[in-house]
Amino acid sequence: MAGVTRAPTSLTQGSATKGGVGESTLRPDGTLKVTGEFAYSSDLWREDMLWGHTLRSPHAHAEIRSIDTSEALAQPGVHAVMTYDDLPAEVKRYGLEYRDTPVLADGRVRHHGEPVAIVAADHPETARRAAGKIRVDYAPLPVVHDEATALAEDAPLVHPHRDDEHAAHVPHPNIVHRQPIVRGDVAAARARAHVVVTGAYEIGMQDQAFLGPESGLAVPAEDGGVDLYVATQWLHTDLRQIAPVLGLPEDKVRMTLSGVGGAFGGREDLSMQIHGCLLALRTGRPVKIVYDRFESFFGHVHRHPATLRYEHGATRDGRLTHMTCRIVLDGGAYASASPAVVGNASSLSVGPYAVDDVEIEALALYTNNPPCGAMRGFGAVQACFAYESQMDKLAAELGMDPVEFRRLNAMSQGTLMPTGQEVDSPAPVAELLRRVKAMPLPPERQWESGGTHGTGVDVRALPGGLSNTTHGEGVRRGVGYAVGIKNVGFSEGFDDYSTARVRLSVVGGEPVAMVRTAMAEVGQGGVTVHAQIARTELGVAQVTIHPADTGVGSAGSTSASRQTYVTGGAVRHACEAVREEVLELGRAKLGTYHPAWASAELLLEGGKVVTDGGEVLASIADVLEDEVVERELEWRHRPTEPFDLKTGQGRGHVQYSFAAHRAVVEVDAELGLVKVVELACAQDVGKALNPQSVVGQIQGGTVQGLGLAVMEEVLVGTDGRVRNPSFTDYLIPTILDTPAIPVDVLELADPNAPYGLRGVGEAPTLSSTPAVVSAIRAATGLALERVPVRPEHLTGT
Repeated sequence: MAGVTRAPTSLTQGSATKGGVGESTLRPDGTLKVTGEFAYSSDLWREDMLWGHTLRSPHAHAEIRSIDTSEALAQPGVHAVMTYDDLPAEVKRYGLEYRDTPVLADGRVRHHGEPVAIVAADHPETARRAAGKIRVDYAPLPVVHDEATALAEDAPLVHPHRDDEHAAHVPHPNIVHRQPIVRGDVAAARARAHVVVTGAYEIGMQDQAFLGPESGLAVPAEDGGVDLYVATQWLHTDLRQIAPVLGLPEDKVRMTLSGVGGAFGGREDLSMQIHGCLLALRTGRPVKIVYDRFESFFGHVHRHPATLRYEHGATRDGRLTHMTCRIVLDGGAYASASPAVVGNASSLSVGPYAVDDVEIEALALYTNNPPCGAMRGFGAVQACFAYESQMDKLAAELGMDPVEFRRLNAMSQGTLMPTGQEVDSPAPVAELLRRVKAMPLPPERQWESGGTHGTGVDVRALPGGLSNTTHGEGVRRGVGYAVGIKNVGFSEGFDDYSTARVRLSVVGGEPVAMVRTAMAEVGQGGVTVHAQIARTELGVAQVTIHPADTGVGSAGSTSASRQTYVTGGAVRHACEAVREEVLELGRAKLGTYHPAWASAELLLEGGKVVTDGGEVLASIADVLEDEVVERELEWRHRPTEPFDLKTGQGRGHVQYSFAAHRAVVEVDAELGLVKVVELACAQDVGKALNPQSVVGQIQGGTVQGLGLAVMEEVLVGTDGRVRNPSFTDYLIPTILDTPAIPVDVLELADPNAPYGLRGVGEAPTLSSTPAVVSAIRAATGLALERVPVRPEHLTGT
């Protein structure tokens, strides 16, 4: 009964709570996903729902002279057709960093696939056919497709009336953002160098290639608002962009996260969210939109393609003297996250090395190519391929072992970044390289270990695999190494915080915790870690994770390797507050029964209140009885600051993560075929909160980097049109392409992070790409300054 104080029922020794931080607990969604029972956003259903479809531009740059929707509206089953002129609010644009993206084309289309009109109908095929009946009169315009056409004196301006925060400091209106970094005296350092190497590198446009397409369900509400169920990465920033376009206050746009089939940055921008809500409010019926794979290639941003020019110098004994670089990123038609990607590319362009004298310039362009924004690695991937290629060149010029050359120049704790920021936590770059080099190499000629069809050769282990193109003739092995550095969390003064609400109550006689955040679970395992944190901090076995929605404060984006750090930090912070309230409640109710209530350090463990010596004072259920303890708190990491717009100096990042790879490849240079045999990785994770999930993240990031190295590229012509918007023509690694990935996890705690952890998910995506290309160079002797490496690059055809 409430209000009745009882003596504790048990005074036995306590035991640690199972399933807490540091254990490889099972994911609550894991079994459902592998058995096909997990409900993704594309599975959402309402009996009375309509289906939405989007008409997209076939041109990369064109004026819209007229739009005729009459034939589409006359089609039976069509309930609404909307164009730019039908938008209900004064605000008709949105954007991740600033509003430059029209909800529907505003009289001009700026990239292939830009939305022009939307349709709602009672069947998806009806909606698709109706969209095909909308007549649009386009007048094609000159296409800005690369640096030369973007920065020419007479270049067409992609956004001639810019008023964003970067417009005033860029030297050309087609530059989204520019960040220089200058430190030291490069001219004097160059004079001290005995060896100087230069390189020009190119990165193709990579797609996130998540398997679950963009989808969601918008349901009009009785209060004139709308409830949106959607797969996204950032509920509250979606809300901030959606509500003004609908002409609604934010409290009338209620968002709930639905099952997300992967993200990797591609769901950080809006896709179907506004369109679904507009159609639902126009028709008064729920509207579901699901992109097919073709449309998905146009429905989200991609990784920025880039050109990078580098110069490095070194002394005879292998010490780096200086570095200069110019990085040009193609941001496409709209800004998206390009300004932040520029900040990352510039500030991380030196890599995990100690170099005092640098001159760096990074910029992103507006073009009429598809918009580019967030993707795993976020500007650091492009830079890593270039600086690691340079390290191989320098080592070769000096006649040094490439790993030992890297170790000689590796940064460590206390090193200054080119921005002047001190690396103030462990930076075990040399140790990671040592560890990955020390791993046993896989046996050679593994295809001879077991043949098929009586041939004595297992073609699956050969370049070309089951295509049976070679039986080992002329196949050469190469080994390559690379190491990278990635920032963790949002940077450059962004107010990076998260909110968690934690509730502790007694259900069925047992204490049960509920954790509620707006964190988007996109496959990274955050819901698992949140439960582990609650078990550790509250000492309870039963933890429920509330579905993510906008009914609680923002958790920020599931990106930048930040969620375990920041939202995990918020969950821990809220749990600590709940724990203290429970202990105060216990002291008030039961303090007279044992002196330790007043004098000892008390913990919650195994469902009980215990002293730090392990003595049990009471069960949590006895302390709580019918009471509920709930706290909602925000948590922030240490503040950062913007980089100076002229010098690039500033404490821009909160944490760094490091990973090193060794790639072993076998190459048939005559046929242009590559088999990646092994991709070994060593990574410092600070503290592995869930060791199995950590290894899974490292292996997943490694495979994504492999894809960029030898397979993945969105091909865009000089007319700005996408040539391969399908998984038939855009190739991603399958299980047959995935090599053995041994992982060596190092845990050197960051004293400034919750539990000492370090963001894990992105760092392995950086160094896997240059390691694979380095190994191919070692096998072929070719320079290979572009990724992905294609067969024709190896054959010279």
